[in-house]
Amino acid sequence: MIQSFKCADTENLFITGKTRHFSSIKSVAERKLQQLDSAVTLGFLRSPPGNHLVSLSGKRSNQYSIRVNVQWRICFIWTELGPANVEIVDYH
Repeated sequence: MIQSFKCADTENLFITGKTRHFSSIKSVAERKLQQLDSAVTLGFLRSPPGNHLVSLSGKRSNQYSIRVNVQWRICFIWTELGPANVEIVDYH
């Protein structure tokens, strides 16, 4: 279960299904957020392979990401209770 959000727009999309900022990726982002919310372990997110689960480095060390599309990622920290500090980011 998602523990917290770093981005208010991401939280709003997850809770209400409405967004101004992510309209072009809304349906895929909602599906990926549901997968993230359902994940019991980090390994759960390795499937489907389209998630492209990656451990990040540099400024985002200790974070993971799953791919929404070529441009957008959902970044988060994995905790014992599940994903936290969840945000949708323009990765490029």
